[in-house]
Amino acid sequence: MTEPTHHQIANYLINYTLSELVKYVMEDTGCSIEEAMERVYNSPLMPAIQDEEGELYVQGPAYIYELMNNESN
Repeated sequence: MTEPTHHQIANYLINYTLSELVKYVMEDTGCSIEEAMERVYNSPLMPAIQDEEGELYVQGPAYIYELMNNESN
């Protein structure tokens, strides 16, 4: 059995973070999954979340959600 690559780990964590962010938006706003996904994917933080070198994705989804909320205020 081989060890996962950095890219595989990053991809997993990014996808996990994005799914958690969508859940948080839905819970906080009561919007549909489509609306929540649009808010997350159109966030100015999206490029930073997806940047494997920047490693924002290693922070907890709750922390990143707070960043998202702070940038929209």
